[in-house]
Amino acid sequence: METTINNTLSKLSNAELLDKINILRVQKNAVILAHFYQVPEIQELADFVGDSLQLSQQAANTKAEIIVFAGVHFMAETAKILSPDKKVLIPDMNAGCSLADSCPPDAFKRFIDEHPGHKVISYINCSAAVKTMSDIICTSSNAKAIVDSFPQDQPLIFAPDKNLGAYINSQTGRNMVLWDGSCHVHNQLTDEKTIELKITHPDAKLIAHPECRGPILALADFIGSTSALLDFTKNDSSMKYIIATESGIIHQMKKANPDKTFIVVPSDDTCNCNDCPYMKMNTLEKIYLSLKTEKPEILLDQHTIKRAQIPIRKMLDISKKSGLVK
Repeated sequence: METTINNTLSKLSNAELLDKINILRVQKNAVILAHFYQVPEIQELADFVGDSLQLSQQAANTKAEIIVFAGVHFMAETAKILSPDKKVLIPDMNAGCSLADSCPPDAFKRFIDEHPGHKVISYINCSAAVKTMSDIICTSSNAKAIVDSFPQDQPLIFAPDKNLGAYINSQTGRNMVLWDGSCHVHNQLTDEKTIELKITHPDAKLIAHPECRGPILALADFIGSTSALLDFTKNDSSMKYIIATESGIIHQMKKANPDKTFIVVPSDDTCNCNDCPYMKMNTLEKIYLSLKTEKPEILLDQHTIKRAQIPIRKMLDISKKSGLVK
């Protein structure tokens, strides 16, 4: 049966698939959330496109009965934690995250135990289990504000991204203990390729996500979250940018700035791109099947949901007070 359905869907055009998805989302009172790193056709389909902080806020506020999360697993988990009464679907259950996977809960629990007296700040790119061990969650948009909310003499653990943690240490004068994790999409960008692009395009500004390694950030003209990078290209007067983050954001940058040029720092020499394979696992076909069958569904036990809600809602409250969300 599944093979027959897949064969039928493969014969449909994108326009036909979009029509079917639109009918289903109205019938089922569903909302489609998509991260900036999704392919363009999914970004165009979504009810809301954003970065982790924006999508967290949308998940917390939605009135829809079903949330279809076109992103990766930890994002859909976060939506379920914030909207436990909603049915949360992810088009492909295998859409994971190398950063979240770099922080196994059992190992992280031992790490916390080795640092008594430390408060735990966990980047949102982590599993629900790691969130339950955290005092507060952050995103790249609000990490500095979250860290600044603690007294200077409070020892802190920052997990799982060592690059983001090191960057926030440099911005705050802190000495947070860093878990040794990273995002392979950002961590694999090389100094050599970045310098080569800067030399080849001297009129371009280098803008980078703080998940990149320190040497890349040291070269950058601007450092910020995915949404901050997008806003920078909208408001800055330059006409050319070198982008050190995942390639999906280029779609929104080109939409907002059709006359500007965007060059992605490539992950290797085979293409002018830097794609997250997990983000790209979602497709229009999978979104349609997810809505039709209401599977795969994100399921979490009530204890995990209640415990993980606490640090996430703390983050959203501080972000609101800091003016990062409305």
